[in-house]
Amino acid sequence: MLCATGSRARILALLAILSAATSHAQGNPQTAARAEFQSAYAAAVAGTTVIVADSESLQNYPLYPYIVATRLRNRLADPAAAASIESFLREHGDEPVARSLRRAWLMTLAGREDWERYLAAYRKDVDDTTAARCNALAARVALGRIEGLADEVIETWLQPRSLPPACDPAFDWLRAQGRLTPDLIERRARLALAEGEAGLARFLAKSLPESRAAPILQWAALIERPRVTVEALIAEPARAVEPAALLEGWRRYARADAEAAAASYASLVQARGLDPAAASPYALAVALPLSWSRHPRALEFFALGRAEDFDERLHEWQVRAALWTGNWTRVREGIAAMPESLRNQNRWRYWSARAAEQLGNREAARAGYAAVLPTDNWYAALSAIRTGQRYAPTPVPLARDDALLARTAAEPGLVRTRELLLASMQSEANAEWQHALDALDRDGQVQAVRLASSWGWHLPAIASAAKLGLFDDYELLYPRPYDEEVRRAAASTRLPPSLIYAVIRQESLYRADAASSADALGLMQLLPATAQATARKAGLPKPSRSSLLTPSVNVPLGSAYLRELLDRADGQLPLAIAGYNAGPGAVRRWLPPASMEADVWVENIPYNETRAYVQKVHWHSLVFDWLGDRKPLDVSRWLVAIRPQAGGAGQTGANAP
Repeated sequence: MLCATGSRARILALLAILSAATSHAQGNPQTAARAEFQSAYAAAVAGTTVIVADSESLQNYPLYPYIVATRLRNRLADPAAAASIESFLREHGDEPVARSLRRAWLMTLAGREDWERYLAAYRKDVDDTTAARCNALAARVALGRIEGLADEVIETWLQPRSLPPACDPAFDWLRAQGRLTPDLIERRARLALAEGEAGLARFLAKSLPESRAAPILQWAALIERPRVTVEALIAEPARAVEPAALLEGWRRYARADAEAAAASYASLVQARGLDPAAASPYALAVALPLSWSRHPRALEFFALGRAEDFDERLHEWQVRAALWTGNWTRVREGIAAMPESLRNQNRWRYWSARAAEQLGNREAARAGYAAVLPTDNWYAALSAIRTGQRYAPTPVPLARDDALLARTAAEPGLVRTRELLLASMQSEANAEWQHALDALDRDGQVQAVRLASSWGWHLPAIASAAKLGLFDDYELLYPRPYDEEVRRAAASTRLPPSLIYAVIRQESLYRADAASSADALGLMQLLPATAQATARKAGLPKPSRSSLLTPSVNVPLGSAYLRELLDRADGQLPLAIAGYNAGPGAVRRWLPPASMEADVWVENIPYNETRAYVQKVHWHSLVFDWLGDRKPLDVSRWLVAIRPQAGGAGQTGANAP
């Protein structure tokens, strides 16, 4: 269980109103204290000087340390504040409330070169950024505390990526000690090459003798200009090249243009004198991108690979290539060649049963489907279809322990999390939640999931349950918090509410203000340009960026866009769902040349994310439908054949997962 940190006095007033952690702000006796906190915190963020002393109720409020930390950040440049800052950091240790202040304080001390104070404040287990670590090394150099320092600096030096300027003093010291040797420089350059950091490798090579720099520069060229460099090495068979560098360049060449690499493969093997064993990795490097683009020659190149050169990805894509071409013997053989841990995954148990069925072994097929049926996933539902059954999930409710739930709700970190949510401080709530959760034992974490769900905080509840391997409490993990918006959108778009909810759950985990790195916004993660184009076509008001964070705006637009994709796909749901994730252009490239069973098509979606997305959205929609009346469902529509659209099928281009 979580150990109490900070003063428990600050949270006692909250315990009466938590009521097993299900209370909300309305009617909460802490409302006045929360309002006072929000006002004082806003003033602290704005840098307003405190004139009147804080009230006792504010000082006892669980989030009061956030005000103190913010005020102290405003005084970083004031030498008189040092003692208060250091005292706060000692009191709050690695609590989330101290992190921002600690980082800023360390940066301030480093800027002043106040190295004694820096080392007193620095904690290696908490301040884990490279800059903080390098400043600690610089502090030891400046203070002459060099016992064991060289090894720590070397460990920091041997990173495959560029390092911040804060590291330069420690590296300069290492160089002055004669320890930054050509061997170390070459080691780092090769680490950079292994990570594809050709620019860093080139920079480091400048410090090496020409004989040591040449192979590094050649490897960098194979990373940066793979086709040109590989073709030059084919044309000049006597020109030396490190085998690992050539293979890396070849892999990049094949990923960029699999068909061109396939055409050059025989020339490469001949020019470089590769026997079948040495040629195997080169053949597999071509087979993989050919399979991503569903090229008919993929199986030819997989056949040139030795069994010992296959990793899990190669095993999987060899089978997918066989599925695409309908070569069920190769499917069976490919699955049999997989390592047991991979072969026993539900995905490949299902396809093993499919291969047995196609090859006339009905008994093995029935046994294979029966093994997958109880596992609650896309493949279980497909197994039900194959055996002519309706399908119902098997719910497994999370353990409920009311006494433990109450104790968990009283943990200071979770009390702070709840108050931060009520104060609309989402990012701080996320940090407190994770910190509190990490300190709980598994039983406590399960109750914390229940706690978050009772707050209506669905994203961390579902995400934390997933980390615990808990997926099947459908009542708890498949809530319907936006029924009014979904019902209206379903009526206007003629989409099932279960499908709209499935997309919401997969896209944002119910977080209305979700924003992705690609600027997709809101519950259904719409790009502003897509939302505006959809609004024009659907006759809806033009949305602003901020309005897309409103469910009543986002859900109708997301549903209208999904309806548009479904219409474009002639009603083929897997295509529409894939298009929602990867874009309709990608889906057009993936269309088969002739009608194909939907399970085969979905399995061959070349983007791992999109393949999983299609499967999960189907599954989520099934669960939402089942929750309606808890009766087994007919999902045979999942296996309606995928049809090529007029002018739509495309077979070229290596779309790497």
